[in-house]
Amino acid sequence: MNSSPFHAGEQEVQERLGVRDIEDWARKVVRGYLPEQHRAFHTALPFLVVAARDGGGCPWTTLLTGPEGFVTSPDPRSLVIDTSTTPGDALEGALVGGADIGILGIELATRRRNRVNGRIAENSSGNSSGALICSVEQTFGNCPQYIREREWRRVEDEPAGRPARSMRLTPTQRDWITAADTFFIASGHRGEGEDPAFGMDASHRGGEPGFVQVISETRLVFPDYAGNNHFNTIGNLVLDPRVGLLFVDFETGSLLQLSGRATIDWDSDEVARFAGARRLVVVEIDAIVELPRALPLRWDASAQSVRSLRLVEKIRESADVTSFVFEARDGGPLPSFKAGQHLPIEIEVPGVEEPVRRTYSLSGNPQESGYRISVKREDQGLVSRYLHDRLEVGAIIEARKPAGDFLLPRSNCPVVLVSAGVGVTPMASMLHHISAEAGERPVWFVQGARDGDQHPLASEIRRLAALRPGIHVHVAYSRPRSEDVLGADYDSVGRINGALLAGLVDDPDAHYLLCGPTRFMADVQTDLESRGVPPARIHSETFGPIG
Repeated sequence: MNSSPFHAGEQEVQERLGVRDIEDWARKVVRGYLPEQHRAFHTALPFLVVAARDGGGCPWTTLLTGPEGFVTSPDPRSLVIDTSTTPGDALEGALVGGADIGILGIELATRRRNRVNGRIAENSSGNSSGALICSVEQTFGNCPQYIREREWRRVEDEPAGRPARSMRLTPTQRDWITAADTFFIASGHRGEGEDPAFGMDASHRGGEPGFVQVISETRLVFPDYAGNNHFNTIGNLVLDPRVGLLFVDFETGSLLQLSGRATIDWDSDEVARFAGARRLVVVEIDAIVELPRALPLRWDASAQSVRSLRLVEKIRESADVTSFVFEARDGGPLPSFKAGQHLPIEIEVPGVEEPVRRTYSLSGNPQESGYRISVKREDQGLVSRYLHDRLEVGAIIEARKPAGDFLLPRSNCPVVLVSAGVGVTPMASMLHHISAEAGERPVWFVQGARDGDQHPLASEIRRLAALRPGIHVHVAYSRPRSEDVLGADYDSVGRINGALLAGLVDDPDAHYLLCGPTRFMADVQTDLESRGVPPARIHSETFGPIG
């Protein structure tokens, strides 16, 4: 069996785009079982996004809904879905034993999402309850980028409309697609053998209304933005161009299912017409299913969570990292946040038609009234360059409520906060929280940087560590300058690894929190596990798209 979490198509795309080093990190985050927090997440949801193939092999996407508790997880390697498809659904009768299935659990209100790929167990059709028993083969989390916040509610006694099938989009359906800010996509590859990298994927796509353009009654195009570099969907399409799209009318509970064939526009002049696009996907539509009022759920946009923020302070932290401190434009209180969470922001960038969204870790004190983000300037980063070069004190941006589950363990256990580069940002917030805690739980703050010129938040970390006994700081410079002083500016030369941590941390019950470049986190996690640290005590934060 291929030990890689990626099949040949995904590897081909990663190679083409120069990101094959994602493999090391993916081996740690792509699991063959559901971690406990993912089991709790999926089983609390009112719906799941499901991707599968019909009897003719065409991929489709749908939503499965049910009453509270309709999804259960009897063990880490299985999900049981006690429901069925809506009558007339494109996948009606297709979710049978042995079928590949891709599952996306997504909580729009909090912008959390986790994916499960696997197969429907052969005994599903014969079990007494009629529920789908899904065997887990791969599972992993996704970053919150591009998810539009919505709150769901149930409706009662509203009959579904008559399903309609066709091969061409109607004017109403074209308007539906053009107005969408969200859709879901099914793709898959089934090679020979039982490699868990094979199967179906269900994925989310989001953008501003109009990001999907309808070219004709049978053709549409949408941008592929920067993501986690797994390229599950694009990699599938390289090997099998068949694709399924699902558009949801969140106000009426209606579904619009499309199945067709995709081609990828890697670098034509058309790509530049879509702000932020890395490539385009063009879909030739073969079949359409419309299901009016198919769902017992409705969603309302969470516009009330958007707040206008005023930049009140801009602080250079290092050669390439600057902190931005915001307060509420209206002077009122802001929603609180927990150390380790991130702030979704919207920026009006000159020359870009729609506001650009990014998510940055909060680096400040959770007890203070404002929000602070510390951002690294990326030469190719649209938003980071604008923040560093153009945004001045007094400027207004829009932000949504802080979110994220990269948090300190709930118990008062020892913790080791390990970061590299700008990965220090959530760790700084955690150290603010820890330095104000009662008690003296052991804490190790281990930070890696290139040199003193590229060492953000250095003096702040030392100051916080001095506020409370039991906090140990160790800074590693990979290439210290002549003016950097050993013992004052930094404590060791080289990169952070398991050997360094083993020499610093003497508590077998410690939990390790990692944040930084994916290769760094993968290497450190591998070292820790090889030294006997259980994976359950290693936590990591995956950055979203840079820029």
